Amino acid sequence: MAEGPPAGDRFRQHFGRAPEGLWQAPGRVNLIGEHTDYNAGLALPFAIDRQVVVAAARREDGRLRCSSAEGVGEVQAERGPLFPSVDWGWGAYPLGVVWAFREAGVDAGGFDLAVSSTVPVGRGLSSSAALTAAVALAVNELAGAGADRAALAALCHRAESEFVGVPAGMLDQLAVLGGRAGHALLVDFDDLATTPIPLALGPLVVVDSGVPRWVGATAYAERRRQCEQAASILGVADLRRADLDAVEGRLDGVLRARARHVVTENSRVLEAVARLRMGRRIGDLLWASHASLRDDYQVSCPELDAIVEAAAEAGADGARLTGAGFGGCAVVVGVSAAAVADAVGRRWSMAFRGRTLPTVFTVAAADGGGRVG
Repeated sequence: MAEGPPAGDRFRQHFGRAPEGLWQAPGRVNLIGEHTDYNAGLALPFAIDRQVVVAAARREDGRLRCSSAEGVGEVQAERGPLFPSVDWGWGAYPLGVVWAFREAGVDAGGFDLAVSSTVPVGRGLSSSAALTAAVALAVNELAGAGADRAALAALCHRAESEFVGVPAGMLDQLAVLGGRAGHALLVDFDDLATTPIPLALGPLVVVDSGVPRWVGATAYAERRRQCEQAASILGVADLRRADLDAVEGRLDGVLRARARHVVTENSRVLEAVARLRMGRRIGDLLWASHASLRDDYQVSCPELDAIVEAAAEAGADGARLTGAGFGGCAVVVGVSAAAVADAVGRRWSMAFRGRTLPTVFTVAAADGGGRVG
């Protein structure tokens, strides 16, 4: 979603009454640890200072009405069961959250919901997780469900994976609900434990390539299957339990490459955490992560590669694609947004003449979701 009118104003204009409250959830940047979440691995995301805001109020008739400030139409569901197979469009995300609460035994009832956002859609910054998390926070409070953050993350993940049908791990939900200002969040997907890690890096710059990342949905699912196949051949439950010697010695071709990325990426996350705790630089780990995602996992694209190369020319300490890849954004550390924009602009004029320039902006590590009004 692009930035639109505030959710509260949209609610009053569209529904003709005041909301009972406003809840926000941020987007996220994954600093390092990509495609590790569904392999029981490690990742280091941080919530960012761009949010989805949801204005909400209960309804007595059990109906659900969802309106977006971005002008993508209203989605309605009458009183009664919700079914994942229905084509709800963008409304599948908020309706999926209500469905997940109901599936968990919570009498969620009916709601009017209005949404506004400053998180770019389809760019790997977790706009969908921000939306589901903000809705979940609203429903949790208004329905008196009393779920804690871990339970809310699980509900949001179920909404996306089962109702919307997106085969993703839980990185996004944990990051947008558990973020802490000035910190990244070490996530261990073996047991879903999270540990705040001081993030004394800067500037933190995001470059939006302009390539929508949903074009890679089929390829994403394929990589999950390949990781499962590799783990099966190695005789381990998941690639978290694989070692590099076994990967190199017992796997061939694509499966070896996919598993090598996961195993080495987990090592890079651990090294990044150790260095951040000592106040040391991590740029070389970001470069290595991008190379692994480009060559072994094959989820980059020419535009993201060009951005990372331009960041190097601008004097960045490190850069890599962030999110699942196949388009979306890159994160750049250690150089100003202006310097990155200049370098990217020069690269674009040579490699992508006539194409819209990427959007470049600075982000800060922010708190996770919560009530804001």
